[in-house]
Amino acid sequence: MRKQQLVLVLTSVLLLVVICFFGNTVAPNKSAPPPASAANMPAALSTPDILSKYKSGLNAQQLQTLTQLENAVVRGDVHEQQLHVYHQLASYWSDSLRYPEIGAYYSGEAAKLENSEKNLTFAARLLLDRMMSDTDALMRKWEATQAKELFDKALVINPNNDSSKVGIGVCYMFGEISDNPMQGILAVKEIADKDPGNLYAQMMLGLGGVQSGQYDKAAERFLTVIKKQPDNIEAILNLAAVYERLDNKAEAVKWYKKSLKFIQLPQARKDIGERIKSLQ
Repeated sequence: MRKQQLVLVLTSVLLLVVICFFGNTVAPNKSAPPPASAANMPAALSTPDILSKYKSGLNAQQLQTLTQLENAVVRGDVHEQQLHVYHQLASYWSDSLRYPEIGAYYSGEAAKLENSEKNLTFAARLLLDRMMSDTDALMRKWEATQAKELFDKALVINPNNDSSKVGIGVCYMFGEISDNPMQGILAVKEIADKDPGNLYAQMMLGLGGVQSGQYDKAAERFLTVIKKQPDNIEAILNLAAVYERLDNKAEAVKWYKKSLKFIQLPQARKDIGERIKSLQ
């Protein structure tokens, strides 16, 4: 394993956790990075741009199937036909083509037609999950934009849904859809302050603390999650990495060791074992 980077790929149900904390071999700068500005934010890609990009890598048969689906709506009950086609496109992109981010987009299009809070938030969370693991800044921004639109529509139906409010905050925090990420942090913090038991909000604030270099605060958030969910592997690994950033090797080793109880993937166990040895 490289000294500069720790990458853990863990499978538990459909859990994918990737941790990349070590970008250099010198002690990390513990001051928060400067806030984003409109000048350094990535340009946006339109949905047609995204679809064109993905289609460019498909073969003739796959493109033909997509064309048939996209042109399937003709006349009659157009609403129901369109809804059925969106579900088919979501399934084909996700299951057959293995592009779940595009499948999530079409699930969102179907949810808009259904105008169901449950389906809108489900599709939004699919996009949010993709955004959190995507390494492409332009794709993250597109996924965040799509997810926020769905959360906004869900809040029209139910203005009191805190999960949707947290979701929008996360879009601002990690999706680079605004030149003021504090807009997202404050929205999520408001929910966490009102309901400390909202572990999703606590987890996102922990990740936000890592992003801004506030490692002590991040550790507090991850500990809050672990107290309620002792088997939350994402919180455990993030906490271990935060302690490593704080140069608290004893606590880092302690939490890396705890993570091994919940990890079965051999390569991940090997990587963590090597990390523990490097800290002792």
